[in-house]
Amino acid sequence: MSDPRPIGIFDSGVGGLTVARAVFDLLPNEPILYLGDNARFPYGPRPLEEIRTFALEIAGYLTERDVKMLVVACNSIEVAAIADVADAHGVPVVGVIDPGVRAAVHATRNHRIGLIGTEATVASGAYQRAIAQTGADARLFSAACPVFVEHVEAGDTSSDELLEAARGYLVPLDEEGIDTLILGCTHYPMLSGLIRMVMGEDVLLVSSAEETAKDVYATLRASSLLQAAKDGESGEARLEFLTTGDPAQFRRVAHHFLGPVVGGVAPVDVRVVEGVSWS
Repeated sequence: MSDPRPIGIFDSGVGGLTVARAVFDLLPNEPILYLGDNARFPYGPRPLEEIRTFALEIAGYLTERDVKMLVVACNSIEVAAIADVADAHGVPVVGVIDPGVRAAVHATRNHRIGLIGTEATVASGAYQRAIAQTGADARLFSAACPVFVEHVEAGDTSSDELLEAARGYLVPLDEEGIDTLILGCTHYPMLSGLIRMVMGEDVLLVSSAEETAKDVYATLRASSLLQAAKDGESGEARLEFLTTGDPAQFRRVAHHFLGPVVGGVAPVDVRVVEGVSWS
């Protein structure tokens, strides 16, 4: 069996492109339909019920576009709505929290794990619950980093203002003696150089993107939904990028994540479903 329908990946903005990049690298035959809700960004400070409403609108739109899987590439969306998204649509749904936790639990040496994320993600306690479910003997120390996403969405990964904010967020975690730090927002890998500068070389940074891509592969294979390569072809599959915000701004920032692979970016209203054929 070979299923040519796209994988739907969505986020509040461009951060989920770190996950899209990992999926693209691991599954080059799979078409990807990525949607960033930049018009309503940021999600982190919003009430969970509002985030849930947005998530169900986007998931509904992507399902109407005939995606074969939904990847919730946003921690804030996952903590607010992944169960509802899974219940509402008849396609497999993969998130980013469990993959990141598995990687951190496997990597830690002293069982002291740090987490940085949006206000919604940290306040939800989702990572504490995920760690508890692994049965690992590990303590979690968390810090909300509300300005990080705003800087990444603006294309800033190295300003003095950002470095000062990073020190304020991260130094208390370093003082707790953590040896592993979960980047609990898909925007944060773009700040790994700056975070490394503050935390030092002894703290391992864990991004969930690669682990999530492995879950995507396993789920597609178990569900017989993989797109098989055609005989004699080794070309890469089609990628389509959508945003509820400014396509030019999305494309400019997306180049930092994906480079020249980002071609056109189309504006979209998630409340209006446009028919499309994937064949």
